[in-house]
Amino acid sequence: MARRGSYAKGVAKREEILDTALEVIARDGYSRATVRELANSVGLSQAGLLHYFGTKEQLFVEILRRRDERDQRAYGEAVGAAGTAADIAGAFVRLVRHNAQVPGFVQLFTRFSSEASEEQHPAHAFFRDRYAVSRTITADTLRKLQEEGRLSPGLDPERLALMVFALIDGLQMQWLHDPDVDMADHVAYFWELVGLTPRTGGTPAG
Repeated sequence: MARRGSYAKGVAKREEILDTALEVIARDGYSRATVRELANSVGLSQAGLLHYFGTKEQLFVEILRRRDERDQRAYGEAVGAAGTAADIAGAFVRLVRHNAQVPGFVQLFTRFSSEASEEQHPAHAFFRDRYAVSRTITADTLRKLQEEGRLSPGLDPERLALMVFALIDGLQMQWLHDPDVDMADHVAYFWELVGLTPRTGGTPAG
C-alpha cells in the first residue's frame, strides 16, 4: 500500500512539473526555461527534477508531448487527432495562429527538432514518430474529403500532408527571424491553393 501511495505521489509530481513547465515556457520563453528555473518553480533541486525524467532531453520531450496533448484537444485534425474531416484547413490555420502567441514553444520545437535529426539524439524517435503519425492522419483526413467530393481526386493526400508540415516548420523558422511573417495567413493561402477554404472564425480554448 505504501508503495502504491508513493507511486501515485510520484505521478502527481511529474504531472505538476509538466504543467508548470508549460506555464514557464509560455511566460518566459524557451531560452529562459532552464532546468534550474523549472526546478525552482516546483520546489525541487535540479537533480530532484531530473529524477522524474532521467535527462534534460527527455524532460523537454515530455514537455512537448504534453503540449501536443493540449493542442489535440483544441485543434483536432491539425495535430493528429482522428475525427471528422469537417474543417482540417481551418484547424491548421487556428493552430498556427495559436503558435504565434506562444513563441517560447516555437523556439523549443524548432531548436529541439533540429538537434534531434541526428539518429543518436534522445529525442530522435519522438520527432520521427510524431511526424509519421501526423502525416498519416492528415493524409487520411484529406482522403475522406476526396471521398466526399470536397477535394480534387487528382491531388495526392500523402504528398499534401508532407507539404503542409514542411510549410509550417519552414514558416516557424522564418517567423523566429522576422515576426512580421504572418504564418497563419500563409497556411490559409496554401489550403486555398489546394481548394479548401479555411473556416477560421474563433479559436477553441485549450
